[in-house]
Amino acid sequence: MAGEPDWVPPEVDTKRANVARVYDYWLGGSHNFLPDRDLARAIVAVEPNIRAMARANRAFLGRAVRFLAAEGIRQFLDIGSGIPTEGNVHEAAQHAVPGARVVYADIDPVAVAHSKAILAGNDSTAVIEADLREPEQILTHPAVGQLIDFSQPTGLLLVAVLHVIADADDPWRIVATLRDALAPGSYVVLCHATSESKPAVAQAIENLYTRSVTTGSRIRSRGEIMRFFEGFDLVDPGLVYMPQWRPQSPGDVPADPSHLWALVGVGRTPPSC
Repeated sequence: MAGEPDWVPPEVDTKRANVARVYDYWLGGSHNFLPDRDLARAIVAVEPNIRAMARANRAFLGRAVRFLAAEGIRQFLDIGSGIPTEGNVHEAAQHAVPGARVVYADIDPVAVAHSKAILAGNDSTAVIEADLREPEQILTHPAVGQLIDFSQPTGLLLVAVLHVIADADDPWRIVATLRDALAPGSYVVLCHATSESKPAVAQAIENLYTRSVTTGSRIRSRGEIMRFFEGFDLVDPGLVYMPQWRPQSPGDVPADPSHLWALVGVGRTPPSC
């Protein structure tokens, strides 16, 4: 690993692109390497709107967290969190509710290493290295148990992560396992890339990811994404494109929001599950 920054964990393969670091590059971050930048640029060549999509996703995340805080949520579990740089969950949650508790979970050791550095000194936050495909291990992790009380309402965040879980890993079962651990009055926040508006582009990007990253990509239809909300009550305005979910002003919604081709929604567990 000669020549790598000293914060890079020794076991990390920086010669292959990683989803979290590609996303970091699109957001203008510096926590990425040449293979990440190469893939990010290749995807931009296929879909020039991709940077705008990343920014719209971050803006949706902030709005959703503030909504949950206003609804009384005081603890958040963000799985597939990436690198919690500016505008992430703990900033939005703790600005709205001082002392709000946030646990981040990500499979990428680089994202976890950066997260630990960013969150140092914030006792109401924690980060764990974990795989969404093993939800039981996340739910029973000691660091999660120290901050998240699953007998109380929780905000579960699955933002731009389920589309890197293959059908063979049954992502619907994964979400159901997490849902069943939540107390009544909890929420799920979900963002998922969709093939609905641009199927050819979606297929091209899916192919790029499959060839280049440590995890693949599975861009799904609206119906497949809606299945993730089984057992939740979908709150208004339902499953919509990112800018359409409770925008701060009408001017924040472009004329054709489907150009930012990810669907988002927030669901609430009913009073009795």
